[in-house]
Amino acid sequence: MKHPLKLFFDFMKKKLVISSGAGISAESGISTFRDADGLWENYPVMDVCSAEGFARDPELVHRFYNERRRQLVKCRPNSAHEALVELEKWYDVYVITQNVDDLHERAGSSRVLHLHGELMKARSLSDPERLYVLDEEHLETSPGMRMSDGHRVRPHIVFFQEAVPNIERAVEWVREADVFVVIGTSLAVYPAAGLMDCVRPGVPVYYIDPRPARVGAGVHTIALPATAGMRELVELLKPKR
Repeated sequence: MKHPLKLFFDFMKKKLVISSGAGISAESGISTFRDADGLWENYPVMDVCSAEGFARDPELVHRFYNERRRQLVKCRPNSAHEALVELEKWYDVYVITQNVDDLHERAGSSRVLHLHGELMKARSLSDPERLYVLDEEHLETSPGMRMSDGHRVRPHIVFFQEAVPNIERAVEWVREADVFVVIGTSLAVYPAAGLMDCVRPGVPVYYIDPRPARVGAGVHTIALPATAGMRELVELLKPKR
């Protein structure tokens, strides 16, 4: 049982909500989701990241995400991920991420909400609520593969042309934020890009990106990569003695 004083300080913590994009994982060696030429790891994005692409060629899509998992297990969280964990000493930190990797969790973040799915999970084709956690020994899926309970699966990824099931919960988190931070995103992918519009008036907003998009005058922009930008943010947000 927590000490009463510890419970008091936990109650007093401000709610810090993070919205992270590909830029926070790029410095760990995770390739960005989309480039200007519409390719991801030399695959046309719509062939491997859309509902139509999966229906047309599920074997290609399974193979693509098997490759992404093999890449992911070789990567490690970087200091930007770790800085978010450090901020939990002083804030009630909630992470909303567009990334499908598990680097936030592996760094130790307590609360992570994935908008676009999770690479290290598979989902039943017949029961969307049934998820399977994959690991380094069981990375691969295929169209004909059946899990131990007989279910065939697909990648647990929100494809283009599919709804984003966690967006409503993300909006709730942002509306409750006392501080809101955007890290490593161009603010071009919706609905995630619209989360900044859900912040309550007067709430401090920080935006970390080496090539930041144009934002409102009230946003504190840190035009740095995620690792360097998070070092600056920690200095700005940690309690002053």
